[in-house]
Amino acid sequence: MDAAIIRSRTNALVKRLVRLRERREREREGVLLVEGARELRRAVAAGWRLELLAYCPELFSDEAHGRADELGAAAASQRRLAPDAFARASLREHPDGLLGVVRPPAFTLDTLAWAADGLYLVIAGLEKPGNVGALLRSADAVGCDAVFVTGAGTDLGNPNVVRSSMGSVFTRPVLHVDDAALRARLAHERVRLVATSPNATRAFWSVPLLGAVAVVVGPEHSGLDAAWLTAADAVATIPMRGAADSLNVATAGALVLYEALRQRVAAAAQKG
Repeated sequence: MDAAIIRSRTNALVKRLVRLRERREREREGVLLVEGARELRRAVAAGWRLELLAYCPELFSDEAHGRADELGAAAASQRRLAPDAFARASLREHPDGLLGVVRPPAFTLDTLAWAADGLYLVIAGLEKPGNVGALLRSADAVGCDAVFVTGAGTDLGNPNVVRSSMGSVFTRPVLHVDDAALRARLAHERVRLVATSPNATRAFWSVPLLGAVAVVVGPEHSGLDAAWLTAADAVATIPMRGAADSLNVATAGALVLYEALRQRVAAAAQKG
């Protein structure tokens, strides 16, 4: 690794890393700021380009120590930072000494490989990074073929999305797309839409989730807008018997996705 050490908190590279905390700057450069050995390893494994690796051996966790050389070899460039300079660039209270600038693959609706039995997740209009990240983890866990995110308020490059997804934002194609364009493409690809709503009367476990299906979830406070509910082939609810009148959207999405997985595993077992 590069032996030159950046010590100043006002170094140009450190300033750039700090600027990349801002959505406007990330979108201007077309990159994401990713911190942590696990997250960076998953990004590289998924084919994201690691353009810069900033590292601080004095702060390495055990995992970072074991992955530093591997990530360094994958990086287009790398720079060593002193602890104080790294702390200035880091977003974490206890950083592990690895911070990278990555460039995503160019996924589009036209280049996506649409599967005849594909399982997709649509995250429509969510803003909270923690919920978006948790949904990405669930989508990865069940093997979704792609995730579509809509709404101007959702920032996939938010470091809290990356962190709460545990790097799952990298493991599946994730596209930030326009609602209307997505609905049109899903209809063209004959993907059935299963929307979620607390006002529906049909329990999610009674809705067929085989074949090409997109599960659509929306904001907890307002729910999915009328356009998604009108376009849906089925609208499902999650029955609740307690005093609470809604579930966290990440929990709700996970339940429906795992029901889709259960149905698919059961159908495969019957065939085999």
